[in-house]
Amino acid sequence: MKTETLRMERVTYKEQGNVCLDNFNMTIWTGEIFGLVPVNHYGLSSLLKLLKQNLPLHYGFVYYRDKLVNQWNRTTNTTNRISIIQSKSCLAEDLTVVDNIFVLRSGFKKWLIKPNVLQKQLQPFLEEIGMEINANAYIDELSAFECFVVELLKAVVSGTRLIVLADISTFISESELEKLHEIIRYYAGKGISFLYITAHFEEARQICDRTALMENGQIIKCFGRNEKFPDTFSLESVEDYDRWVRKQFDITEENRNKQAVFETSHLYYGSMRDLNIRVTPGECLVLQDLDNKIFKDLISLFEGAKPESGHLFLDGKDFSYADRRVAVIQELPTESMLFPRMSYMDNLCFNMDHRFKRVWLTGGIRKSIVEEYSDLLGKDVFQCKIEQLSQKQKYDLVYTRILLQNPKIVFCVQPFKSAEVSIRSHIWELLERFLNRNIAVVILAINLADSLALADRLVRIKHGKVQEVYGKEEFIKLPVNTPWLHLYQEKYAINKEENNQQRSTE
Repeated sequence: MKTETLRMERVTYKEQGNVCLDNFNMTIWTGEIFGLVPVNHYGLSSLLKLLKQNLPLHYGFVYYRDKLVNQWNRTTNTTNRISIIQSKSCLAEDLTVVDNIFVLRSGFKKWLIKPNVLQKQLQPFLEEIGMEINANAYIDELSAFECFVVELLKAVVSGTRLIVLADISTFISESELEKLHEIIRYYAGKGISFLYITAHFEEARQICDRTALMENGQIIKCFGRNEKFPDTFSLESVEDYDRWVRKQFDITEENRNKQAVFETSHLYYGSMRDLNIRVTPGECLVLQDLDNKIFKDLISLFEGAKPESGHLFLDGKDFSYADRRVAVIQELPTESMLFPRMSYMDNLCFNMDHRFKRVWLTGGIRKSIVEEYSDLLGKDVFQCKIEQLSQKQKYDLVYTRILLQNPKIVFCVQPFKSAEVSIRSHIWELLERFLNRNIAVVILAINLADSLALADRLVRIKHGKVQEVYGKEEFIKLPVNTPWLHLYQEKYAINKEENNQQRSTE
């Protein structure tokens, strides 16, 4: 007989008078891995808040472990023993693994802490999931995947019966994701329930027993494991992706014969071991790091670090530090690349002083920028404060700043991370602007997700060196769980049939 771990029944929740969840219904059974695919992020943060704490409801009921914990006509404001694991770790970095798992958990009341005893208590938990993590290691010494496992173990040890995993594929590698899925299935078999939040049905289908589609604060459809997934072409995001994929297939392969704008030769630095990559003007290259190790090291080279050996070339010459012909768009750029205390125009012109020496002293240049880009950015944004901008306007600001820098090549670190569906479509458009100006684009990705839409080539890196290289006509050879793979298979089949008909005619 099935038992419920969580039931949200007809929940309507408001924040500052705005409806964030509207007649929201969701049931998660004991030991179930329940997938949630949000079309947009509207209401998602409110859902996570309500799972963690019983905040006042406008209407509805919330049950956790067969107990009514929240209802619209009576609110306790108590917290639920539900763990939420996201890309930003909640672990204390200055403490060890055992301290985080045992000492910081709710209910730990010992006055005298015996590390050896705690280590022995931790060992069986590690052995049963096949993990080897140094119990005395400090959190800041661990990899992103090890931190994730520690958070998971902390939740299990504390007696949590529902664990929420949000966008985990954006910060752990493909092989680590497979290992994590094994761990999740193991604990699901022991009666722990999971809410698995991801942007792609393909990922949810690998692991989830049921998957729900969420849009504008509502569950609009729920699918069982054996049920046919929706015709995703009804979603705007998939239509956009399909359009970009088909457009890319129609672009000729002329980039392959061009002279490289950027190249690494037998590069050794940090985790990079004999790394050789080549990018041509106007090409979109996706670098997938299967170990999630090299990207920080690669960016460090652009910031002035010296390689242990090997070379970096820009336009055929040795690359030098602080060369504005190389641009980097950081991970989560709307948070990491904007300066709230600076004006919109100062943010926009931040990287232009190498082109216009008097950009800060005269208003004529900035006035011409306003006239030229007001149709693209909007006429009203130039007087706005950074915190007043929408998420889309913030992305416009970051990417247009890089466009005004006029680089030869742009490195984008996980550009789609934590971006909702409508924003992902817009990011494709922003990246396409670089390509249309013959600027090379290198997307640094851990999980492929949306990165292949504009890609000419995919380079997969393992142990710091190139493992596999795929041209866009070879994307059909990628693992079956690759998002949007059916588009490449369909297009390849059409191209193959057209070629066969042409040969028979000849």
